[in-house]
Formats: sequence, C-alpha cells, structure tokens
Amino acid sequence: MADVVLRKAGGDARCAGGAQAQVREQKQERRPVQERLQGQARPQPQAQKRPRGRGPVQERNRRRVIFHSDMNAFYASAEQAERPELRGVPLVVGGHEERRHGIVLAKSAQAKAAGIVTGEALWSAREKCPGLVVVPPRYDVYQKYSRLARRIYYQYTDLVEPFGLDEAWLDLTGALALSSRNALDVAREISQRVKDELGCTVSIGVSWNKIFAKFGSDYEKPDAITAVTPENYRGLVWPAPTDELLYVGGATRAKLHSSGIDTIGDLACASPELLRRRLGKVGGILRTFARGEDATPVKPYDAARNEVDRTVKSFGNGLTAPHDIACEADARALVWLLAESVAQRLREARFRARTVSIGVRDAADLSSYGRQVTLPRATNVTGHIARAAWNLLVANEPLDETRPLRGLHVRASGLVPVDAPEQLELPFDARRRVLEDLDEAVDELRRRFGNTCIQRGTELLDESLLELDVKRDNVVHPVGYF
Repeated sequence: MADVVLRKAGGDARCAGGAQAQVREQKQERRPVQERLQGQARPQPQAQKRPRGRGPVQERNRRRVIFHSDMNAFYASAEQAERPELRGVPLVVGGHEERRHGIVLAKSAQAKAAGIVTGEALWSAREKCPGLVVVPPRYDVYQKYSRLARRIYYQYTDLVEPFGLDEAWLDLTGALALSSRNALDVAREISQRVKDELGCTVSIGVSWNKIFAKFGSDYEKPDAITAVTPENYRGLVWPAPTDELLYVGGATRAKLHSSGIDTIGDLACASPELLRRRLGKVGGILRTFARGEDATPVKPYDAARNEVDRTVKSFGNGLTAPHDIACEADARALVWLLAESVAQRLREARFRARTVSIGVRDAADLSSYGRQVTLPRATNVTGHIARAAWNLLVANEPLDETRPLRGLHVRASGLVPVDAPEQLELPFDARRRVLEDLDEAVDELRRRFGNTCIQRGTELLDESLLELDVKRDNVVHPVGYF
C-alpha cells in the first residue's frame, strides 16, 4: 500500500477532495530537497491571511481534485516487469556506447542505492557498481506500459492529460462528486492497481491545481501519495527551492536568486512588477503557480486518436552523433537525416511549418546555441526543411576540424494546417507540387516496409548513420504546459 504523506501547516490537513487522512512523521530517508531545506538561514515568508470574499471562480477552482501520477524509474521498472529475472538487481537502461550515447537513461532502486545518477556515463556507473546490469532502451516496450497505465486511469476519469510517457494529470472532480469516495482512497487504489497489474510503482500528487499536484508527485518517491491542500501548501510547498516548481530551471532560478528570491514562498510573495522586470511575462505566470492560483484545465485525451486535444507547437529531432562532425559531408548527412524525420512527422500530422531552427552542440566544451529562419512559405517538403537547416548551419559553423560538433537538432515550428488557405504567389512553383508528390510516395513506402527501406544519397555519406532510424527512435517529450 502506498504511503500517504500529509504535512500540517496550521489548520487541518485535508485532501483537496475533502477527505481527512492521518498525519504521519517524515520518513527517515527524504528527498534531496529536504536535505537542502534543513539549515536554511533565511526566514520564510509570513503566511498571508486569506482574503475575505474570495471570488466564486477561485472558490470553484479550489474545489477541483487533480491528480498527477508519475511512474517511478519508468524505463528500468518496465524492463524489470518484462523480465522478472532482473527484479531486485542493480539495473540501468543505457544508451548505445559505440554511438556515444553511453549514459544512464534510467536506473532501478538498487542502482540508485549504489550512487548511480541519471545522465552519468556508463563507465562511471560500472565503477560504482561492478555487478551493474545494463540493458538498451526499448521504446516500444515503454510506450506499451504507458498505454496500459493510461488504460487504468481511464477507468476513473476521461479527463487524462499525458505529460510524456510516464506522467499524466487526471481530473477527478466530477467523478468524485458522483460517488461517495474520497480522493485519497482513489489515489491508493490507482497506485495499488498499477503495482499489481503492471509491476511498476507510481507516485501520486493530489491537489486542486495541476502545478501543486505535480509538486506532490515529486515530493516523495518512490511509491507515495502526497496531498497538497489549501490548508497545508504554505508549509509544504513554500519552503521548497524555486526550482522545485514546474518551469523554473537553472537560468530562471539564478535570476530569481539575484533578486533575493530563493524559495517558492519568496516567489509567491514577490512584487509582480519586480518579476515582470526580471522575467517578463513568465514572471507573473510563475507567481501564479507559486500562489496556487493556476486554473489550467486538464485537457482531455482521446485514446482512439492517440493525441491530446491541444495545439502542437513544433516538431523536432536531435541526435548526438556517433563521432565528432568535422567535415561538410558528415554534417550534411546528419542534417538530412534529422530533417527527413521532422518533415515526415509534419506530413503525418498534416501540418506545414513557417520556421526552421537548428540547435548545435560543440564537441570541445559541450556548449550549445540555436539559430532559426522564417521561410517565405509554410512547407512540409523534406528538401525545403533540410536546405533551410543546412544554410543555418553553414552560416554559423566552419564544419572542419577547428570546431567539431558533438550533436545537432532540427526543429520546425510556426505550424499551419495543410488545408489552411494560403496566398498564392506568381509565378507558380510547379516544382513544389512535384516534391510534395515525391515525399508522399516515399512516405507510403516507409509505412509499408520501414523507415530505412529507402534513403537519400546525401544520408549515405556517413556510414555510421546508415543503421539509424531517427523517426522510429524518436521519443515524444512533454507538450509545453502553456
């Protein structure tokens, strides 16, 4: 049975759905955030009195019941569920070492206990744990377990919003209103079912908004349930560092720190004008998040269409090259390989893109930067996207041994539907229609025989890329919250 974690901060600790739960003491083993919180010298912001006469919309939002379910050590857990002989052993899912993708992508609890961290090199992980088992990633398996977990979620609500393969928000407001059950009981049941039926564990956050629900699922791991309520969030959320809040990364945290804002409580009580000057529009959004005032709905998920009901903002693919890119031929092969995947995904989703951008990672110091260009006309033609990306690259890189590249990313944004009206230009570009027909024919061949059944000559310039199927191995990352 998953543990229920509630922290009292004045008043009763109640679930967002109104259910009461027993407050238990902190676990002996806490997350690193708790270790950082201990010994903080700066005083915490004083809890503001709740204003009288709260508006009906805000009151209604506080009656919502939102879950955030996060599957613990997802890749490693799925591998152990598929292969019982791997249970209980230190295991990591690692990239292809010969292609220089040799880092830890996910780790089991036993590997974590040995000090292994996500993102470290496999050779380093083996030094920490000589008996370490390393398995390659199998994204088809992880997608299967992701679908199975969502199938469980659908049995409690149809309002399920995926946030990557292993995370999802659930809105149970209406479902609980029609039953006599409380939120914590449902959270426990979902947790137990995932454990029994899939062999994996989840951490679930329960709150009245999506931001605090995600904070709750991150607060205690693994296999825990944390309720962030209107009564306890000042004592539970506000003392945490700012980067524990969704969308506060390292750069944003540094900007906040320079203004004396180090905790989520500091952020919640900060001047809106100060945040606007330091962060622009996003400053006000983050303040709203910190105050628990986010009212963003859980966006419904259509299992039949396998897509979330929202606007996709971009399509992109990136790759760490099997070797340093130090000549034009290898760079051109990589650009076309990535552009081919991006354009194919655009056509499958029936979009065209107005903007093409690249991300470049330097081999010497692993620094990176991005460049973008707006096209005269929106397109999903592979050649147009590849040439735009290539022109950006040659305009910014010497493509020789003086500055070898470690990796590259190609992205298409500024999307418009393929059936959207467009202004025709004179003279008409008859070649564009020919290229579109050619891409459609290639797409049909790949649907029938696989993505590597036909390749462009440019992509054959680098033999180390021949066996790569960038589109198949593409992982769809969380769609932007906004």
